[in-house]
Amino acid sequence: MVAIGLFFGLLAAVVLTLVRVLLRRGSRPTENADGLLIERTRRQMAAHDRQSFSAMAQHNTTPTMGDSYRLKG
Repeated sequence: MVAIGLFFGLLAAVVLTLVRVLLRRGSRPTENADGLLIERTRRQMAAHDRQSFSAMAQHNTTPTMGDSYRLKG
């Protein structure tokens, strides 16, 4: 019984530490040039994916009938 309590205590300590680190970090914008370039590239990739994988782009079919949907799984 003590081992279970110790296990859950350590698990709770890890969770609280992770929560504290994430809250301390916050959602500040990226400040260095590398991070800005990565963010810009990801935004461009997401915009391209939204256009190329839409239902209209998949030959007027529903979103789950296109080839790209089946190949991703």
